[in-house]
Amino acid sequence: MNELDAAGITAPALRAAYTECRRINAHHGRTFFLATRLLPARTRPFAHALYGFARMADEVVDNPAPGTDPAVALDDVAVMVGQVFDGGTPADPVLTALADTVRRHDLDRELFDAFLRSMTMDLKVTEYATYADLKEYIHGSAEVIGLQMLPVFGTVVPVDEAVPGAAALGEAFQLTNFLRDVGEDLDRGRLYLPTEELAAFGVDRELLAWSRARGLPDRRVRRALAVAVARNRAVYRRAEAGIPLLREESRDCVRTALVLYEGILDEIAALGYDVLNTRAVVPRRRRAAVALPRLLASTWSNSRLRLRS
Repeated sequence: MNELDAAGITAPALRAAYTECRRINAHHGRTFFLATRLLPARTRPFAHALYGFARMADEVVDNPAPGTDPAVALDDVAVMVGQVFDGGTPADPVLTALADTVRRHDLDRELFDAFLRSMTMDLKVTEYATYADLKEYIHGSAEVIGLQMLPVFGTVVPVDEAVPGAAALGEAFQLTNFLRDVGEDLDRGRLYLPTEELAAFGVDRELLAWSRARGLPDRRVRRALAVAVARNRAVYRRAEAGIPLLREESRDCVRTALVLYEGILDEIAALGYDVLNTRAVVPRRRRAAVALPRLLASTWSNSRLRLRS
């Protein structure tokens, strides 16, 4: 059955809006998109809508259209989010799908306001001294996304009990992004690795920029990144503990996303922590080995259910 039909999305404009979110997810978020194939068809459009919104706002900040002011564009997004929660339907297709998702799942506005605050921080803050300082940004940019997804995935316990695991999942993914994208973030003038922690290894922004410009890895940078990877893995363990609290039909999706995203850390280690000049990517064969058996099992299970009905 078509995902939109399964989700009860019938209005043509709304179907077009969700289709656009699905396209964005498939194009920009290959790992998460692959994982969403393990969700029931009726759930997937809402996951795509939440991803589409996050990606849209992120693109406004990181890749603004030529001649535009990202601060103004982000304010426009905030206005449209206000329309979503005031019962309106914004003209933008991504926000149209978001509005429908918010209403169906009774999502909390504060989760979206916190996200936009962190996006605004990206326009003003270029580095963080400590992990505690960074935590506010991580909450808004990543933890809240896990919390937005929680009502879509569903839980087998009171939602409050599943919140720590969902937040940890967002944090784990974001920390992995920071480690994978150190070089690209430097090019944008940003550094998300806490400067005081880097300093303990004799690393500063100047050394990172020097290493990136010359393509020369530095042992001090490698040691600092190895410690950051270890902390990131500990956050994944907290996130993993929350998976059994989710509705059973959602667990394979989240588990697959977790395994594949944590696999980026394996690739970082395999590169000798040289992330300043090489982008760590999980090979297709590993992605297939993780996801394909679960996809086949899910397809078989769904086929049996259709036959019985």
